[in-house]
Amino acid sequence: MTTLAHLNSCAPSDFVATLRGIYEHSPWIAQRAAGQRPFVSVAALKFALQGVVSAASVDEQLALLRAHPELAGKAAIAGQLTAESTIEQARSGLNLCSATEFTALHALNAAYNAKFGFPFILAVKGPTGQGLTREAIIATFARRLRLSNARVGEMAECLRQVHRIAELRINDLLGVQHAFGPLLMEWLDTIGAWSEMEDGLTCSYMTGVHRRTAEQLATWMREAGMQVQIDAVGNVAGRYLSDVAGAKTLMTGSHYDTVRDGGKYDGRLGIVLPIALVRHLHARGERLPFHLEVVAFAEEEGVRFKSTFLGSNAVTGAFDVALLDKIDADGVTMREALAAAGHDPAAIPSIARDPQALLGFFEVHIEQGPVLLEHGLAVGVVSAIAGSSRYLVALTGLAGHAGTTPMHMRRDAAAAAAEIVLLVEQRCAQGPALVGTVGQLEVPNGSVNVIPGHCTLSLDIRAADDAVRLAAVQDILDGIAAICARRQVEAGVEQIVSAAAAPCAPWLMAQLGSAIERAGLPRHDLASGAGHDAMAMARVTDVAMLFARCGNGGISHNRLETMTADDAELAAQVVLDFLRSFRPA
Repeated sequence: MTTLAHLNSCAPSDFVATLRGIYEHSPWIAQRAAGQRPFVSVAALKFALQGVVSAASVDEQLALLRAHPELAGKAAIAGQLTAESTIEQARSGLNLCSATEFTALHALNAAYNAKFGFPFILAVKGPTGQGLTREAIIATFARRLRLSNARVGEMAECLRQVHRIAELRINDLLGVQHAFGPLLMEWLDTIGAWSEMEDGLTCSYMTGVHRRTAEQLATWMREAGMQVQIDAVGNVAGRYLSDVAGAKTLMTGSHYDTVRDGGKYDGRLGIVLPIALVRHLHARGERLPFHLEVVAFAEEEGVRFKSTFLGSNAVTGAFDVALLDKIDADGVTMREALAAAGHDPAAIPSIARDPQALLGFFEVHIEQGPVLLEHGLAVGVVSAIAGSSRYLVALTGLAGHAGTTPMHMRRDAAAAAAEIVLLVEQRCAQGPALVGTVGQLEVPNGSVNVIPGHCTLSLDIRAADDAVRLAAVQDILDGIAAICARRQVEAGVEQIVSAAAAPCAPWLMAQLGSAIERAGLPRHDLASGAGHDAMAMARVTDVAMLFARCGNGGISHNRLETMTADDAELAAQVVLDFLRSFRPA
């Protein structure tokens, strides 16, 4: 078995020869990386090899892609694949394709190569390394061919798949054994299979699926050696007690509810990861100099009752009891839903933690975006969670005949809305970590031959800096007024959300960053455009977040949301180091 120590100490020619099968027919990658030795970790070796490819010319990158065989293609049929490719394609059963599957793959290969000029590349061993099914491979192939129009973007995705293939080959070469990644993926698969919908994952507040998930998380916490309770709002809280007298508590956790047809890693990774670490510490008889509390927050997404952060607001003492009378789509109040689940709404105020007993709060979460993916990094440190301003805009013009009303005499509400959409796009491209979205746009009772007299749209403006966000909001509101005045359209603007940004504590960020660097990767800081339970926790204690990379372009709130067991492993190792090295402010 080859070791990292051998790779660090052997002659450059031996280094290249040992890694000859890692990147398909491309020894130049190892040759250029050899001078960067020694590597402090396997992760550092992988990152160095990726860096060589990123720094290569476009022609070299294309040559690397074209060195890869087609899936179930001519080379496979002729037995001309490398040993590594032979094993990988066989692991997914591509050597056992039916006539229909072979025909589909042959057509997809031809169409893809004609469109992009290089072969379709997919790490067929998949996120866990156990192999994708032929059905999943063909579906992914078809989706990427259908949706990928930009050659540059598809080339970048193929290179990421090449790196994933190389990562798995390095694991095999060095006999890498993961302590946490496979278990985390297994747990997430388990609770991700429980849903209110037959096809896809939906777990909304206080449904049967939600309660079943809570019980399973509580079971895993107990088995890990934690004291566990499910509180009056549905949070599942597990405490791993310190043996130090007078110890304070470091908190972590995330949410276990989901959006409709969501992903199985959003929120839930930040629950099962610390549970797995406590399980590891407990098995070793290892205690920390502080209590570690893992909280699975019952509700963050707001799907059922349109009220977000119910679980974390209860923990911070900010739960609004008026929400108990909110009604879901079936006419059930939140109070009734809690009572039906065996909870006492009157006990919710008692959930609040004492800020003086807390050392801080950190949350592990998938990034839900493409930044780490594009930097080739498994993890990153969150600098701040963006504040958010949301509005509903109702535009009223004058409906009229589409054929008889001259263009200069129209009061077209939809045309005003279109100009507003472009205003939001233009203004929010100007600021750092500033984004703007019109996610809802509707012409009520619109007709093909009628000038729209009414139009409604939403605005969502976010930034990690509140001053930047508020300046953009004011400019956009002023712009809406100007557009409507010019077009003789009335505008009604209603603010529905105003949430301040939550900066992360530099002292906690520094400790997470140091743990990443000790793992052999560079620290990379990035803002979170999405809201998280850490925003609520920031009211009572210092907070920090560790982001883990997600694949498929960084997509989230979607069934295509994905991550790998290797990234889950690295995130877990970083957090374990962080806990063992933790120093209070």
